[in-house]
Amino acid sequence: MKCPCNPSKLYKDCCKKAHQNIHSVTTPEILMRSRYSAFVMANIDYLQKSHHSSTRPSNFEKKEILAWTKSVEWLKLNVLQSTENTVEFKAFFYENSSLNVIHENSLFVKENDHWVYKSAL
Repeated sequence: MKCPCNPSKLYKDCCKKAHQNIHSVTTPEILMRSRYSAFVMANIDYLQKSHHSSTRPSNFEKKEILAWTKSVEWLKLNVLQSTENTVEFKAFFYENSSLNVIHENSLFVKENDHWVYKSAL
């Protein structure tokens, strides 16, 4: 299976490692890519684990996110810029027969000895 974050790589050689062991993630970009793949695969447990505790969605929001991720067709991820603790990206998807894009510059920090998503900048 091709990896959702980068179709030139196999999932088993890319985001699967992060999904199985978040401590294997060594950079914010790898974490962001693994989060995108988790959205595509509706891996809500990983999305929660890779989210900072102070901004992590509630259990109610978790159910809403799961329903939403399953209702859209994810198309591709473009990483525009990556720094020491930020990643700017565009994630493209179809929702209700309309092309949409999430364009975000995300902040990542370390918590419990691994990288986590903190917030959009």
